[in-house]
Amino acid sequence: MHWHHSLALLLAGSLCIGSAAAEDDRLDIVAPWEINSLDPVQSGYVYGRMQVAETLVKSDIEGNLVPGLATDWKSEDGGKVWHFTLRDGVRFHDDSDMTTEAVVASLERTLANPGALSVARIKDISGEGHTLTFTLESPYASLPALLTHYSSQILAPSAYDEHGKVTALIATGPYRATNLALPQRLETESFPHYWGAQPSITKASYLAAPRGETRALMAQSGDADIAFTLDAASQARLKATSGVRLEAVPIPRTVVIKLNASKAGFDNAEARHAISQVINRQGIARGVMRVEDAAASQLLPPGVPGWHLDDLAVPEQDLEAAEAILAKQGWQRGDDGILVKDGQRFSATLTTFADRPELPVIATALQDQFRQLGIDVNVSVGNSSDIPAGHHDGSLDMGLLARNFGLVPDPLPTIMQDYGPQGGDWGAMHWSSDELSSILASLQQTDGTSSRTQLAAQAAGILHQEMPVIPVAWYVQTAAVNERLSGFVIDPFDQSYRLSELSWRK
Repeated sequence: MHWHHSLALLLAGSLCIGSAAAEDDRLDIVAPWEINSLDPVQSGYVYGRMQVAETLVKSDIEGNLVPGLATDWKSEDGGKVWHFTLRDGVRFHDDSDMTTEAVVASLERTLANPGALSVARIKDISGEGHTLTFTLESPYASLPALLTHYSSQILAPSAYDEHGKVTALIATGPYRATNLALPQRLETESFPHYWGAQPSITKASYLAAPRGETRALMAQSGDADIAFTLDAASQARLKATSGVRLEAVPIPRTVVIKLNASKAGFDNAEARHAISQVINRQGIARGVMRVEDAAASQLLPPGVPGWHLDDLAVPEQDLEAAEAILAKQGWQRGDDGILVKDGQRFSATLTTFADRPELPVIATALQDQFRQLGIDVNVSVGNSSDIPAGHHDGSLDMGLLARNFGLVPDPLPTIMQDYGPQGGDWGAMHWSSDELSSILASLQQTDGTSSRTQLAAQAAGILHQEMPVIPVAWYVQTAAVNERLSGFVIDPFDQSYRLSELSWRK
């Protein structure tokens, strides 16, 4: 047995938080994402997926907006004022009633932190009777979609201390937290006073295990009933494991290379397209993602209406064309085969992280492909926080990441965060476009479907022409699932594991 396999087994044993569901009927989930805070603004993605905390609006499996803690909503004044009708009879996990005042207070605390809601420029939140009213500084057509974001989860007044800091996870979902040990584990049980239907499975647990091999071993042994985000080798092994089935669904997440557009060689669109031509996307799709259709022709995948341009083919690798473009710009091969311009070698560090097991593998493939063109790339595998940190202090050359455009069902808020005038942690760096900013501003104020589709296509066209980030592959979410589990589906928008809809087969 190899040493790293032994280590993974030890980790699986030490991280295991309970015996197999076959013995205790608790649903055990393992995923790579740590729980870094009690506050939903930071870690609500886990609380939402585990159905502990809820938002005013939810999305269904197709990305349509559906009622959550609000039953309906409407806008007036051209989208500058929004009214939401709050659901009656909702109780928090401390058995207090969800009042309009409590919802206003929870959202105001959310607004005090920089996050997804800040893009809507909310001036005031007020409540009267069962109606919650948002007044905005300017019209924002995507507010209901934005309110599906995990950071806007509603917590009870007792969840906060006198300074507005979250000190307890007290929310409204069908499951309540019984044990929370940051950053690794969350245990839950069904909440008997939930406003909706009672779940068939009454206990669930979540474990953050960053190593893909650990997650796969837990699925194999039965210590995890659902294991998310599996590398290709683990998938092959699990296919041969009895009692486990594999699920895979394309999701609106794209593997991209974020570029520092102030760096020589990355500082104009033609050069960025040349670098894009070096990438063997089909090889990465087949060899790393293990999905033929994963090769990205553009930033947004086909499942995102309006933002996906139908007439774009996946670029073929073309080293000669790429070298010709860079030669025109003054880059010539030096004695060691690396491109040189004005005495400066074309070298860069590609920063990535291992939370998503395919990223370091893709980074190594890219390193080899860039070297063929004459770009000397050093790969640095660290924490996901290294990329935004490098963005802010200016030290980042290139970042390899998987950007989720489905955090809300409308990608506009994410695009605005990433490609606004100042760029964004997970998007543009030292690049902006007045034309794009103008289109995004129009999209904020436009409610009609056809005009929104037209504007979205224009925005997608600019991002493709200018290529401030280089799309590499579209993402497929994978999970290994205990065959005793009935009703499991992967939510492409990653908002919920839909545990309340699952049951054990007898």
